Amino acid sequence: MAAKKKSKKTTLALKDRFVVILAGGKGERFWPLSREATPKQLLALLGKKSFLQDTFERVKSLVPTKNIFIITNESQAAAIRKQLPRIPKDNVIAEPCGRDTCPAITLAAALVGARSTTGVMAVLPSDHVISAKGSKKFQRILEDSFDLASRGQAIITIGIKPTSPETGYGYIHTGDRLPPVSGRKPYKTAFHRAERFVEKPHFDKAVQLVNSGEYRWNAGMFVFSFPTIIESLLKHQKPLHAVCEKWFHIASSPAKLKRALKKDYPDLKKVSIDFGVMEHAQNVIVADGDFDWDDLGALPALARHLKPDAEGNCANADFIHVDAARNVIFDTRPIKQRTPIAVVGLRDCIIIQTADTTLVAHKRDAQKVRELVNKLAGSKAHKHLV
Repeated sequence: MAAKKKSKKTTLALKDRFVVILAGGKGERFWPLSREATPKQLLALLGKKSFLQDTFERVKSLVPTKNIFIITNESQAAAIRKQLPRIPKDNVIAEPCGRDTCPAITLAAALVGARSTTGVMAVLPSDHVISAKGSKKFQRILEDSFDLASRGQAIITIGIKPTSPETGYGYIHTGDRLPPVSGRKPYKTAFHRAERFVEKPHFDKAVQLVNSGEYRWNAGMFVFSFPTIIESLLKHQKPLHAVCEKWFHIASSPAKLKRALKKDYPDLKKVSIDFGVMEHAQNVIVADGDFDWDDLGALPALARHLKPDAEGNCANADFIHVDAARNVIFDTRPIKQRTPIAVVGLRDCIIIQTADTTLVAHKRDAQKVRELVNKLAGSKAHKHLV
């Protein structure tokens, strides 16, 4: 299939715009704040709304609410429907088991295609932080990306301009800037050809990438038309293309689709959209994401959103210390139930206090929290904490 050419004055109709929010992650690196039943995306850590609700708020003015889909899992579906009551119940789809992002996006494509075979879909994570000021730029970039994706076979990914040599992110090497679209007012967004994807680099390499000015952080945000993702699956992921075609024909029946997913999903291979499609495709375009963004990948990232004291301690707690520096202290208990967290001589650590447990970890070992969660899950005495 090929996307229809747009005339000089027409733009993509609202009914053909879709947003797919991926919300099936467990947020293990954010334990004990994040739990299996209440993962990171469902938490309201930095405001009154959860990260998922903030994601919905950012896109609700760009597409009809009936065109917003949430891909999640069985343990989170009910909580998501409760948090987002305006989204139709059947638009919250639970995967029978986790198979990474490529199968999830394949499922989303079937759902979108069943509504509009010329539809354009934006695929977004559910747990990222974008400032209020950044949200305006983000919406403008999505608007431009919807239009560009509707005009041809481009796979558009939003690349964030790096502000530091982060080793926890993948990077995208950007090439030449796209020329203006013929017969259309120039986009405010800068679009570049994607040259290659770079896996999470070591620190020295990350410094080189950032200093070059030619790389963007891979934020896992994509925009493409239904025909484009179908053609990409056919080229690079034939088994997923086959199940997508099957799901496409029954997507209008939630009961039939649920039965098919239960049967098909366990046999699907785990593969990310980056590895399964993006790294092989020749039609990837990078939209310059020049807005404040954070994916809160691990607990130390909380420090970027909390005001530090004179010694660099970032606390949301009743915190008192002597000779402590650069720590992150977070207490989820109601203010009236909090007890003082007193620290002496501790540096570069994380302290998380919840109603049922306490975590103390060094920042450099924050990634190992996932190992701790696995250990808790295998312990009869502590399994309830997961």
